[in-house]
Amino acid sequence: MHFGRKLRLAVTVGLSACALSLGLIAPTVSGASAPAASGTLTFAEGATANPNWIFPFETCQYCSVDNINQFQDEMFRPLYWFGLGDSVTLVSSLSLAKLPVYSRGDKTVTLSLKGWKFASGQTVNAQSVMFFLNMYKALPADFWGYNPGYGIPDQVSSVTHTAMAVTINFKTVVNPLWITNNYLDQITPFPDTWDRTSSGQKSSCATGAYGAASTKVACTNVYNYLNNLSSQTTSYTGSLWQSGDTGPWRLTSFDNLGNLTFQPNPHYSGPVKPTIKYVKEVAYTTDQAEENDLQAGKIDLGYVDPGVLTAPAPAPGKVGPNWGNLASKYNLATGIIWGFNYMPFNFSSGDPKLELVNQLYIRQALQESTDQTGVVKNVFKGYGFPSYAPLPAIVPAVLSKTIANPYPFNLTTAEALLTSHGWTMQGGVMTCTSPGTSATQCGAGITSGEALSFSVIYASGTPALTQEVTAEVADWASIGVKVSTATEGFNAVIGDCAGTTYSLCFWGGGWTFVPNYDPTGETLFAVGGGFNVGDYNSPTMTADIKATDFGHSNLTGYATYAAQNLPVLYEPEATPTGEIIKTLHSKIGFAGSPILNFMPEYYYW
Repeated sequence: MHFGRKLRLAVTVGLSACALSLGLIAPTVSGASAPAASGTLTFAEGATANPNWIFPFETCQYCSVDNINQFQDEMFRPLYWFGLGDSVTLVSSLSLAKLPVYSRGDKTVTLSLKGWKFASGQTVNAQSVMFFLNMYKALPADFWGYNPGYGIPDQVSSVTHTAMAVTINFKTVVNPLWITNNYLDQITPFPDTWDRTSSGQKSSCATGAYGAASTKVACTNVYNYLNNLSSQTTSYTGSLWQSGDTGPWRLTSFDNLGNLTFQPNPHYSGPVKPTIKYVKEVAYTTDQAEENDLQAGKIDLGYVDPGVLTAPAPAPGKVGPNWGNLASKYNLATGIIWGFNYMPFNFSSGDPKLELVNQLYIRQALQESTDQTGVVKNVFKGYGFPSYAPLPAIVPAVLSKTIANPYPFNLTTAEALLTSHGWTMQGGVMTCTSPGTSATQCGAGITSGEALSFSVIYASGTPALTQEVTAEVADWASIGVKVSTATEGFNAVIGDCAGTTYSLCFWGGGWTFVPNYDPTGETLFAVGGGFNVGDYNSPTMTADIKATDFGHSNLTGYATYAAQNLPVLYEPEATPTGEIIKTLHSKIGFAGSPILNFMPEYYYW
């Protein structure tokens, strides 16, 4: 993400500053003939961020860039493809359907399929789309993109289809930009070969009537089979998954560490055919191990921890001198990501420190004692931006005005905020000495003598992330907030963040608005939102979100409230420090993708 909904790595490869926009259509891609594929491209996966889910209908736990953008999307194309080079817009020529057509005053949308092919030979038709929609209707809470009361499927009144077109009728007027960019793009057409409940038992999820009880039963059984199969990585190169390929690549090897190999899909219907014979994604447990392989010339597309760079970026989004150990072989690349960074607070009833998290002034004190500018300068070497609201660092004015920082870094005011609410420093830790609910007391549920302490879990394997957390914990301690930390691998932390035992969690990469390209808030902050991992609930936030989704309000009101109310702790957004071997070329240049698309079909030697 969607970021998505899609979680992303703190560092990735090959981005540059870009002209971000959310226009409907990007330039058309030509379909020039390609020479025979040759050569091998090696791509470094992020530390402990290896792909581990192949079924493109995943829960929050598996919603990540390493699973979707860098793995599933190579094989299973979504209905609408967004992003090419430095664009975040819809690319019609790379999409499985023609541009959506809205009617009835934006209460109906029609999707016409182009007739591309699955690897099985089946045409991608209306039934392929209905397969996904029927499963989504039957099991909405099992898909990361589900937001109760919003979009698809909850705002759908009916769905009809012909052989090659699907018509979706909504209960109310919807914002076409929002529906196209945040819901239609999430649809992945499924092949008939997946419509089964065992290796030999066919089912009727694809052919059932939308919303019928019998369809729900059929789709639930199919989902259970495919979901279980997706948990077995040994199945990934099997014929069932491979039959669903609509993308330019097919998976030919995959091991339990996440090392994998793609080869060109000979059945790909799209306009740009691969010219590289093998794409190998290499798994790592630490940045240092990946950097060792870079120095040895074993990786073509990789990354470095910014700590190894000896000179800072000249400006955000601009590249400085490369690491001397790599400068002769690689070009350093950076850029701006269509997202923001944060630690979600845990507002669930299972948080052992819920009474503390519930107090806005405590969240404010934590934010005021988080030195984002210092982290960008001293840890990221200038490769980053502070985050003050749930919007990308650079957002078009048509979407939102610039959101001012409501809580600038100031340890003195942060500590004073706590003491003015009934806390006293005792033994280096703030302790509640004035319990109660008045404006000068600690707040509801906080008892006399309670210490101001939290637990944070964050992703291991990245030195810059460890340095960032260490610096922040030290600043929090200076104002009397005691924070204990624990680490796990990136994929494990994603699962932990959907749990209930932490007060703050940090996978290190924040949120990329993909495939919810319109940066609205229903997924992150609406009640039951697909990635509202902290169980945040605010009627004001809900009203602001609905004003953008079901009307045509811009995001200024929503983003301003989100900045002030602190549903999350905003963290600096690292910009990539990627490495590209100098002998590699690209048909679209190395501007890269602000939404983290990995499109090796555009590379050549």
